[in-house]
Amino acid sequence: MESGHRSRGPTKLSEYRKHRTFAGVKVVSETANLAGVKVMVIDDSNTIRRSAEIFLVQAGCKVILAEDGFDALAKITDHQPDIIFVDIMMPRLDGYQTCALIKKNAHFATTPVVMLSSKDGLFDRARGRMVGSDEYLTKPFTKDSLLKTIGAHAPVRT
Repeated sequence: MESGHRSRGPTKLSEYRKHRTFAGVKVVSETANLAGVKVMVIDDSNTIRRSAEIFLVQAGCKVILAEDGFDALAKITDHQPDIIFVDIMMPRLDGYQTCALIKKNAHFATTPVVMLSSKDGLFDRARGRMVGSDEYLTKPFTKDSLLKTIGAHAPVRT
């Protein structure tokens, strides 16, 4: 380091997670401590539910699984998730209906709901926003995209 220059922390984005600063500015990692965050995953696909469960358990999250909207509504009050991922296309009660019912409940109105879909269309995103969703994640999702979404919406744990 040259004299007269003070250290401003890491200058590479890849280093900010370790130091929690980037170019001298403190940042909160999008994948900050997720230990204990309660995540509900609602999807009729067993493969998607299990993939999400593996990623989330590895990150230290508590996971609640539901195979459709009715199953989710039966579990949501008992488990009180911090964030909910819901598939759009499900039998019986689709993701839009499930999201709308969750958001209409005063206790869960502020709980982040992330819509999951294999479609990446503007119409689907807009319809999700209309029923109160906070985010839209395209399937198949990666571990990073799943954890970053949680980090952006779930309460920070210290």
